[in-house]
Amino acid sequence: MSFSVSVAQLDFVVGDMAGNARRIVEAATAAHARGVRLLLTPELAICGYAAEDLYLRPAFIDACDDALKSVAAATAQLKGLHIVVGHPARTGNGARGRSVAVASLHNAASVLCEGRVVATYAKRELPNYQVFDERRYFVPGQGACVFDVPGADGQPVRVGLLICEDAWFDAPAADARAAGAELLAVINASPFHAGKGGEREATMRERVRATGLPLVYAHLVGGQDEIVFEGRSFVLDAAGELAGRARSFEEAEFDARFERAGDGWRIEASIDREHSAEADLWHALVLGVRDYIGKNGFPGAILGLSGGIDSALVLAIAVDALGKDRVRTVMMPSPYTADISWIDARDMAARLGVRYDEIAIAPEFEAFKASLAPLFEGRAEDTTEENLQARIRGTLLMALSNKFGSIVLTTGNKSEMATGYCTLYGDMAGGFAVIKDVAKTTVFKLARWRNAHDPYGTGANPIPERIITRPPSAELRPDQTDQDSLPEYPVLDAIIERYMENDQSPETLIAEGFARADVEKVVRLIRINEYKRRQAPVGIRVTHRSFGKDWRYPITSKYRA
Repeated sequence: MSFSVSVAQLDFVVGDMAGNARRIVEAATAAHARGVRLLLTPELAICGYAAEDLYLRPAFIDACDDALKSVAAATAQLKGLHIVVGHPARTGNGARGRSVAVASLHNAASVLCEGRVVATYAKRELPNYQVFDERRYFVPGQGACVFDVPGADGQPVRVGLLICEDAWFDAPAADARAAGAELLAVINASPFHAGKGGEREATMRERVRATGLPLVYAHLVGGQDEIVFEGRSFVLDAAGELAGRARSFEEAEFDARFERAGDGWRIEASIDREHSAEADLWHALVLGVRDYIGKNGFPGAILGLSGGIDSALVLAIAVDALGKDRVRTVMMPSPYTADISWIDARDMAARLGVRYDEIAIAPEFEAFKASLAPLFEGRAEDTTEENLQARIRGTLLMALSNKFGSIVLTTGNKSEMATGYCTLYGDMAGGFAVIKDVAKTTVFKLARWRNAHDPYGTGANPIPERIITRPPSAELRPDQTDQDSLPEYPVLDAIIERYMENDQSPETLIAEGFARADVEKVVRLIRINEYKRRQAPVGIRVTHRSFGKDWRYPITSKYRA
């Protein structure tokens, strides 16, 4: 006896219920033509993940209900095909058209077959950590959901359904097995961060070994504001061994064929290879840019190209995401800009074929200083004048954005966001912070990786070597380098990772060998710059703790670590 399972690893759009429903129907029609008996869609596929406070609007839930019904009606003629569709569902406390109160929604999935809902399951384990707020919107379900899918010979296969976080706990899978499941189907919307793909497979391997059941993991792909979903759906056999894996960061129709072999199953599926950490980060950043700009309808992107490594990296990501014709660069030299900066900026723009303009900001800088001179009389120049240059640049970029509609991509990295080594309303001005969650040391790694690879065919070796090797500088005063104000980046980033991402105490870091002065300086800078980060654009999350939903610290606080 055999049957085939397919995962519709698709890039759904939050709030586009009609479009999402249409894509599910298209995937179901194609899967049925291939002889598939069970089609899995990702968690909350009907409305996209995560819809946040849209879940609190009655009309939104009504639209989700209507979309689910439309999928059922449009697939009624697909004989024998079972379709698992994720959607929000009212509990017994909610009714159509009425206010959606907390405790009146489930994060649910329904099994559709020939126009009917044959089973519905409500997610039991609701995550409420990192970027997750599911307890704000949903109440947990109870019990198991096991349904029958006829195989090629008509003999049924009993499938146990789980939703994402359920599979990270023992009980839901154990209950499905006790209810007669022969196969676990897990639908997911699990945000990417570095190393998360391996963590998922390892955890699902534990679940398989505990239950003795093979498992199909159906995952979402695409960017949604600051989070990215990488796809990488997979199948594990009953021993927990990898039997199939879909490609990462791409849409896919991922099929697995199950053949009864004695008391178990023989599984046939394609296996995409494991990729390097740098490759995964690159593809996550590219997908995040492409979907944020595409789903929000921007015609393209614009960025300030300084001749430094951060803007160089953002430019390379933007071109890979959008193509050279949708990316525009502007070099805005100040009196302190070195000749090699504009030479390297011109070189990189030419390598990637993007539009390149130069606007010297010296006249505006002198005009600002002249206007402020009577008020600043008797005071020496300091960071005020440095920040004026950054704010002039921000104003020029935003003017171009207003005039032409392209979104400004900011170029600040996580090391700068953490320590406040950035100018509010200056280099922080823009619409999307591409490398906001990428530490400076990782910026260098990604630049070298991209120079060695051309994954999107937009040009090999795009970043001039001198941009990578020269000491980083904001070039806002003579002979300035970043290390005038900050510890060396390997030290700085290690402290940020341990303190900010992993919640280690300053005393623990000092005991590990970090200099007390460095630790105290970095911790202080992180604390006093919270007000800046609150005003920064959203940016792509690629670590397990980013400055965004993961990080919720008060601006006004007397606590000192």
